[in-house]
Parts: sequence; structure tokens; C-alpha cells
Amino acid sequence: MTESPRIVLQAQEEGDSKQELRIAMIGHGFMGAAHSQGWRVAPRFFDLPLTPEMTVVVGRDAGKTAASAGKWGWNEFATDWREVIGRDDIDVVDIVTPGDTHAEIALAALAAGKHVLCEKPLANTVAEAEAMTAAADDAARRGIRSMVGFTYRRVPAATFARDLVAAGRVGEIRQVRAEYLQDWLSDADAPLTWRLQKDRAGSGSLGDIGAHAIDLAEYITGQRLTSVSGIIETLVKERPLLGEGVGLSGTASSERGEVTVDDIALFTGRLSSGALASFEATRFRTGRKNALRIEISGSLGAISFDLERMNELQLYDATLPQTQLGFQRIFVTEHDHPYLAPWWPTGHTLGYEHGFSHQVLDFVTAIAAGAQPLPSFEDGLHVQRVLDSVERSSAAGSAWTPVGD
Repeated sequence: MTESPRIVLQAQEEGDSKQELRIAMIGHGFMGAAHSQGWRVAPRFFDLPLTPEMTVVVGRDAGKTAASAGKWGWNEFATDWREVIGRDDIDVVDIVTPGDTHAEIALAALAAGKHVLCEKPLANTVAEAEAMTAAADDAARRGIRSMVGFTYRRVPAATFARDLVAAGRVGEIRQVRAEYLQDWLSDADAPLTWRLQKDRAGSGSLGDIGAHAIDLAEYITGQRLTSVSGIIETLVKERPLLGEGVGLSGTASSERGEVTVDDIALFTGRLSSGALASFEATRFRTGRKNALRIEISGSLGAISFDLERMNELQLYDATLPQTQLGFQRIFVTEHDHPYLAPWWPTGHTLGYEHGFSHQVLDFVTAIAAGAQPLPSFEDGLHVQRVLDSVERSSAAGSAWTPVGD
């Protein structure tokens, strides 16, 4: 005779003595939905050492924030992030706001003794990122942890690519190609959103999606960019202003405003080993929706990853006989692949949202262990310096510019 579900659930709850980790999320848009999904789902698939509690979500508009709280499962909502950060019942501050607020919120949260997860890019300027990193280092000495959200590191195929490179499967790295291609701004009459304003976003394609390409290339290779030569350009100089309550899919006003960020960034770089790398970031590549592509070529082979085929890797083993050469497709769905054991049976694929559950797993595990979660704020600062170096190189006629680490 089996126990009833109610009795079993009661026994599990009574036996669960894990400490709660109470979360406040600041912001609730696109990234807020993705992070909420991560906080909700991770504890149900992974055996976390601490139990995340979705305590409060914060936004400027009370009505919209309340709706987000109800939709995504937050216990309550608030409109004053400063008041929330000061609360004793908050352990973690998750920052998913536009870049111009990252530094202020993160610095306040760290000073208040809260662990911090901050979306990428870390800040809008190198100076802001330096201040955040210094505060994170100081907080770490008090046991307070911080992490920047480069989530694509946690796509199982990308993590496995890192493992293969680290194991020497491609040999000595000779060349890297990385590109992040989207087309959602290819319509010149798409409205002027905050992502197209430098004072809000920090930069355009370069920081919004190029930052991902930089971090993922460095993560998989285990190397860092030391110098860059590049060019950035704004293809559409003006766009219609947003009307009241209008979003990207709505009707823009007849007035137009200046686009103050780049639309396309092209640059080459030198890695710490001396290998060369090329990068492209654009939101104008017609027909490409979310194509983050990395290819690493080495003395013993090559490896290729494409986010639009996110459950696959292509591996070229140059040590095979001439008659067997060619890229091999690896279907990354085995339970021995990174992160995949708790999910679905072999052959059942994962999607975009799963990376945010893996982010929660790694962040919470590091907090419980008293360890530095990765990528750290220092990693985020390095990417910020690369972005700044590309902008300075472009302004100087594509001159080779060192990354000021």
C-alpha cells in the first residue's frame, strides 16, 4: 500500500532543513522573466545546498511590477529598491535593470551585506566596473559573494566545448572566430528604445551582444584578449521616439531621436597565447535571429558552436587518417555532459531558459561553499575594458589598442 501524495509531501517538508536564500530581483522585463524562470526551476531539478525563496521583485511601475510578481511567482512586489536592499529578510540582490543603474544598485547591495548577481555587461563604463569590482573584493572578505551573468557559459554544449579544449582536443590554439548576429534592428523605423541610447545602455551591439561573444570565446579557450583593433559604426542615425506606453511592437511617434550607440562592431584581437581572434557583433545581420557562433582552430583540430543549434557541437579531429577527416556532430544531451544529469532522458534537448537554472545552481552552490562564483565581477571588469579598448581603437582609426588589465 502506498502513502498518499499529501502525506509524502508533508514528510518531505518536515524533513527539509535547508536554509533559505531570500532573493530580491531589481527589474522585471525580458531578463527579469529569464531570471525568474531560473530561480523557480533550479530548485526543482537540482539538489541545491540552499533553498531560493523568491521574496520580492522591484520595479518603477507598481501595476506592471505587481503583474510580473503574480506571473512569475514572486511573493511580493515593491517600487523602492533602496528600501528593499535595506531589509533584513533579503540575502541576495539580482540586478536585471538597464546598465546605467547596475553600479548604484550593486554598490548599495554589497555595502548592505547582500550577495549580488548582476546581468552583463557589468556596467556602462570602466570606472563604474572598477568601483563595483573593488566593492565586490571588499565584500568577499566579509563572506559576501558576487557574480556577473554571462549565462551562455552555462549552455551545456558551450561548457563541454570548454572541457574539450582544456583537455587538449584541438591542441595549440591558433585562431578564434566569434560572432553574435541578430537582425531585430534592421528595420530603420523600429523605435528608439533604451538599448539605443548610450547614457542608458553604455554601448550598442558591442556591449549588448558583443560582450557575450568576448566572454564565451575567452571562457572556451581559457585565454584573455590582450589587445584589439576595431571599428564601430552607427548605420541608422535617427529613429522614431516611443509614444506613451508603446513597446518595440507598437506604434512609434512621428518625432525622431538620435541613436547614440553603435549598430555594428568589427574587431580583431590578440589572445594571451599570441593567437589571433576576430569578432563581429551586429543587430543588423538580416535573417540571423540569435546566432552566437564560436570556432576555435588548433594544431590538432577544431571545435565549433552555434547558439541557434545550441544542443550540438562540431568537432574536427585532425589526428585521424586522411580518409576519416571531417567535422563530427556531437549531440550534447547525454547525462555525462555538463549540467544534463537532472534533466530529461538522453536525446531530449534543452532551450534558452535552461542556462538561467544552471546559473542559479552555480551561484547558490558557491554561496553555500563560501567560494567565489564565476564569472566574477573582475571577469566582468575585464570584458568592460575590452569593450572600451574597441571603442578607443575605432576612434583612433582602428589602431591596435591594449586592453588595460
